[in-house]
Amino acid sequence: MGKSDGEDGAGLSAGLSLSEWIVLCLVVESPTHGFALVRLTSEAGEVGRVWRLPKPVVYRAVDRLLARGFVVGAGTEPGDSGPPRALVQATPEGHAAVAEWLARPARHVRDVRSELLVKLALLERRGADPAPLLGEQRRVLDRIVDGLEKQQSSSDGFDTVLLTFRFENARAAVAFVDATLGGRAPQYAVTGE
Repeated sequence: MGKSDGEDGAGLSAGLSLSEWIVLCLVVESPTHGFALVRLTSEAGEVGRVWRLPKPVVYRAVDRLLARGFVVGAGTEPGDSGPPRALVQATPEGHAAVAEWLARPARHVRDVRSELLVKLALLERRGADPAPLLGEQRRVLDRIVDGLEKQQSSSDGFDTVLLTFRFENARAAVAFVDATLGGRAPQYAVTGE
């Protein structure tokens, strides 16, 4: 499990962590309560199998989203065997932020495992086509691969080892994006192949 802050667009202005984005995306789907979010993001949960969130992180995320105005209280619902559960629902600002965030590719190769994979899972839950996001992700990765390839040609010593590692990871991320796109023709060519 890890944490990744949004780095561009709404992520930067919103200042939300990956955990908070996940919770907000789930609240945007429909009004819900903390316990349901905990189930979805637990190790056995639909989203948790990609990125697990411990119970305290989920409740802290809900509190932060409430404080930031991305979600608001929406009444209560009877609990199974305990007190009523407080419902939250997304505000128009929350809906807009999620739409922007889900369309934005990960900016770093290291975030493909976390941010991109979670976005693909959340898009799947919505029945949304991931191709636009994957096309943008491919464009970002192509620029990274190209830049790393240029750096490799003028490196020496351990820098060469490090750049080779980064280059091969970036190429693997491109292969993942292409495989996820399936039979669709990639929009951008990979350099160095």
